[in-house]
Amino acid sequence: MMKATRGIALVMAVLVLAITLAPSALAATVLEVGSSGSDVTKVQKKLIQWGYLSGSADGKFGEKTRKAVESFQRKNGLAVDGRVGPKTAAAMGVTLSGSGGGSSSGGSSATASSASIISADHRLLSKLVYAEARGESYKGQVAVAAVVLNRVASSSFPNTISGVIYQSGAFSCVSNGSINNTPDSTAIRAALDALNGWDPTGGCLYYYNPKATSDKWIRTRTVKTVIGNHSFAV
Repeated sequence: MMKATRGIALVMAVLVLAITLAPSALAATVLEVGSSGSDVTKVQKKLIQWGYLSGSADGKFGEKTRKAVESFQRKNGLAVDGRVGPKTAAAMGVTLSGSGGGSSSGGSSATASSASIISADHRLLSKLVYAEARGESYKGQVAVAAVVLNRVASSSFPNTISGVIYQSGAFSCVSNGSINNTPDSTAIRAALDALNGWDPTGGCLYYYNPKATSDKWIRTRTVKTVIGNHSFAV
């Protein structure tokens, strides 16, 4: 009888300990003013790449980084608090490893996938990138996504991502059905980088593979840059 009582007491003690530790184990890393480390560096590099932050990525979360995060949050419809938690990290395509010195209720980390779909537009753009440029470099894939977004911003094209992609005759992947393929994580990240402001093309509205196209009209467009197999033009 004594042994059974001791056994029950031990089980109860373990349960109490597990319940006590559970909130800490599930706490998500949050980067804010005063944080430092590799997570902060990753966030800063993204902000610099997209034009929200100037200077170098020093891994120290100060007021400049906070203001840049706030600008990013405003543009992406996120709660504007100047802190990088799971939702903001996911929108940035950044995985929080817990090495950023961020605050959390228990000091543990919860990662945000760097290849998460954040919206229907993001999903469709990722599918376009995968269908049109999966054999290209990462920069080349971002560039293809950027062309779509440049068209959305132009008065000469439909003003939505779906309108641009499904415009009659715009992309061969729509007519041949490859737009329906499932995008990989690289295409998903590339589309997100473009959505967040990276445009390796410098504003181009067209791209083509000069070795594969027989379209004479596209060759009359002014080429601004070449990335991999694609020429990007205006």
